[in-house]
Amino acid sequence: MTVAAQTLPASEAEERSSGDRQVQVTGGGRRAVLTTPLTYALLAVIAIIYIFPFLIQIATSFKTDSDAANNPVSLVPANWTTATYETLFGGGLDFPLWAMNSIIVTVCVTIGRVLFCSMAGYALARLHFRGRGVVYAGIIAVMAVPGVVLLIPKFLVVNQLGIYDTYAGMIVPLLVDAAGVFIMKNFFESIPVSVEEAARIDGAGVFRTFWSVVLPMARPAVITLVILAFQGSWNELSHFVVSAQDPDLYTLTKGVATLAAGGQGQAQQFPLKLGAAALMTIPVALMFFAFQRKIMSTAEGAEKG
Repeated sequence: MTVAAQTLPASEAEERSSGDRQVQVTGGGRRAVLTTPLTYALLAVIAIIYIFPFLIQIATSFKTDSDAANNPVSLVPANWTTATYETLFGGGLDFPLWAMNSIIVTVCVTIGRVLFCSMAGYALARLHFRGRGVVYAGIIAVMAVPGVVLLIPKFLVVNQLGIYDTYAGMIVPLLVDAAGVFIMKNFFESIPVSVEEAARIDGAGVFRTFWSVVLPMARPAVITLVILAFQGSWNELSHFVVSAQDPDLYTLTKGVATLAAGGQGQAQQFPLKLGAAALMTIPVALMFFAFQRKIMSTAEGAEKG
């Protein structure tokens, strides 16, 4: 009788505890059902806030000047027209020349930055030489310096080297980036040293080990560096202002900036300015969508590492 009396309350306690857990689970499920729609609604509102100016930009590029002035935030032009793009590509502006200059500079800078930042990062991560710590500390210090502070020194160096108003003056100072070296160094340090030792046993030298063994393993970091180099060089403006003044060397950023400031004889033509800006954003958008999965796989690889 004593054992039965003790067992019955225990079973009741277990039933009550299981019932409490079911209530808690049910309550959590209800909170999740209520929270998820609110979260998506909030994200949708934030997305609309960010996308709306871009939609206005595209819509305004198809408006007439009077329509853009009278209805600046309307997403539906009163009179659709392609006069903006006809002017950009055949109306006396140098927009095609600006685009060609941007392509030349961006391709050269992207290739050079990936190559030189990778080699510098590998040297700092694996090669032992005197002053390595000082060099790395200098790179970190450069990352902390605002880019505006370096504009005058850049101009003086470019002018002293005799490459002012040339493609070389626009490209060479951008070939190495402190952030790129930092990214590559940290990634190379995550690669096991045993892989390189096996390559050296097979007779590979330092550069062969770097080029054929280590660099292919650093593909996620290389892809990240390609994206950053492309976006940075395509959207660069301040360096091009101090490195060249010849109109034949204008890039898209500099040319569109002159349009926005009322240069090129286009004082109030808002559709023309916004159309040029919209075209300038297309390569960056395509770059993002093309490497979107690569960016995600890079983040997953970093988490696994």
